[in-house]
Amino acid sequence: MPVDAPVTADELLALPVHGVRYELIRGELRAISPPGFQHGLVSLRIAQLLAEHAGASGCGVAVGEAGFVLETSPDTVRAPDAAFIARQRADAVGVIPGYWPGAPDLAVEVLSPSDDPDEVRARALAWLEAGTTAVLVIDPRGQTATVHRTTGETTHATLDTIDLSDPVPGFSLHLSSVLS
Repeated sequence: MPVDAPVTADELLALPVHGVRYELIRGELRAISPPGFQHGLVSLRIAQLLAEHAGASGCGVAVGEAGFVLETSPDTVRAPDAAFIARQRADAVGVIPGYWPGAPDLAVEVLSPSDDPDEVRARALAWLEAGTTAVLVIDPRGQTATVHRTTGETTHATLDTIDLSDPVPGFSLHLSSVLS
């Protein structure tokens, strides 16, 4: 693949892994460092809670670290730590082998110690601009969470319950359950 040419979502999907993960930002590959243990644990817990709720209620589907095509020509593919897609949207697309075409209803980002706060905020705004209803950013070290919504509202929480019923019908998260 020529270095100067933008990379497409299909080309990203076909890349050999070899221990390196990538996201695609406007046709440019960006390597992602493997997350630390605490990051992985928190990500798994939130994905499990979302999946359990989605399965029990039938309101949609939850995934962990799946790619979403947010822009095309040039392509942007990002992968949140966990995500939720409403049932109607999930049924319309079905199970696909590649990246999901569009943004999830909820994107969850778990902070790593090396994350730059400005980059995380830009990432949350990019999810919202792509059509995500809400972005949950969890900070395991600070024991806090921030929810960014398309309405422009930003909510900060400590170990409280966070209402996420706007993107995930009937779902609220007890932050302490994913951070303990």
